[in-house]
Amino acid sequence: MSLANLHGRAAWVFEEDDYDIDLIVGVRNIKITDVKELAALAMADYTPGFAASVKPGDLLVGGHNFGYGHPHYPAMRAMRHLGITAVIAESFSPGFFRGETSMGFPLISCPGIRAATQRGDELTVDWRTNEVKNLRSGQTLALQPFSDSERGMLDAGGLIPYLKRRMAPTR
Repeated sequence: MSLANLHGRAAWVFEEDDYDIDLIVGVRNIKITDVKELAALAMADYTPGFAASVKPGDLLVGGHNFGYGHPHYPAMRAMRHLGITAVIAESFSPGFFRGETSMGFPLISCPGIRAATQRGDELTVDWRTNEVKNLRSGQTLALQPFSDSERGMLDAGGLIPYLKRRMAPTR
């Protein structure tokens, strides 16, 4: 199995560097376990109605060290529930990157992406060429390729399926 190329709208462009991922649902809400409730709260502190505006396949775009802080999972659980398929950012907080990759969710490092993207732009991610293209502007940017183990986790759908696949006896 290989990663399917991505095509989606930039549902949000985070202007801040060192963005604390808990702010997506609000720090006061990170203990909520109901994913539907979390999804309804997503980005509510930024723009009312955000959750209703997300379409399956949409993407998030971030700055440097995106996911800074404690790598809690509720915010991205909410975003995945809404249909967000990946985050493309200048760079990621290491703990956040490891945690989301181990859950099979693509975090794509792409220098220059924030300046090249406006909210609502359609973006494509081509894994074969390791490029992100903005269809509005025509600009193409190189993404940082995944390591073999990162790619394996994403292909398998997360760390556990990846390990099971690797441990399976060969015939």
